[in-house]
Amino acid sequence: MTVGGDASNRNFATMRATAIGCVALALWSALALLTTAAGAVPPFQLTAMTFVLAALLAVGKWLLRGEDPRAHLRIPVAAWALGVGGLFGYHALYFAAFARAPAVDVNLITYLWPLLIVLFAGLLPGERIATRHVIGACLGLAGVAVLTGAGARFDPRFAEGYALALACAVVWAGYSTLSRRFGDVPTDAVGVFCAATALLAFVTHLLVEETRWPGAAAWLAIVLLGLGPVGLAFYVWDHGVKRGDEGECGADHGRDLLLVARRPACGSANAMTRQTTKFVLHLAPVSPNLKAHRPKTIPERSARYARPSAHPA
Repeated sequence: MTVGGDASNRNFATMRATAIGCVALALWSALALLTTAAGAVPPFQLTAMTFVLAALLAVGKWLLRGEDPRAHLRIPVAAWALGVGGLFGYHALYFAAFARAPAVDVNLITYLWPLLIVLFAGLLPGERIATRHVIGACLGLAGVAVLTGAGARFDPRFAEGYALALACAVVWAGYSTLSRRFGDVPTDAVGVFCAATALLAFVTHLLVEETRWPGAAAWLAIVLLGLGPVGLAFYVWDHGVKRGDEGECGADHGRDLLLVARRPACGSANAMTRQTTKFVLHLAPVSPNLKAHRPKTIPERSARYARPSAHPA
């Protein structure tokens, strides 16, 4: 195969991985809405319940393929720390922020993570920040400013919730950026991280919270959270940031935020309609923007972390 053909195949693989990663953005657009619908379930209890479902997605896949789940525990210590710290840290902070500040404000502040990803990604060896990445991320920041300025004023009573939401953005941006350094760790490891996160959240819940069981409607929201925004989203996002264009994912989500900047609506009757529109609009700029920026090639998985079965990746 010619050099040009190899480059074309690599570019297509990057585009495909980025598109897969962007599926997570659609799922996360419902995160705030479903979290609010989950009701008064304590933050760590909610984290444990949703991440159990997220882990079961991977376990179900392994069992269907005849794989031994224990084989997926062979993960570097640094990857364990990043995966569990990122998932547990982010969601514990996220749900705690929702319990301490208005949902709209929390959701907007956490949406600073696309800007942070673009900036953090440029600091990695072999990476660079493209102009359109900065523009897209800054549009996201502008969206946050418009929304918070037009929809609400900073209320000192919710300062703790705002601080937790900001910490969410930093933790998630750091997790997403550093995940690229572990390109040889398969995405199936996310299932292990989800299980560990659920265990940590459950222990923390027993120590600091009082158990509150949700009603029927809240149960539905929790199941949808565990299967979507706190489930499948992490698997496709991991694939996207490791094999695709991480800066593009962050920039695209930043542009999306500005599209809904004039209509904050978490918890309103029209929220899901606007979130769906947001998803459709964000898909359009993905493909044509990928050619100009090619991230460094991620090496193929090493034999140490290869799948324990003969099924294709």
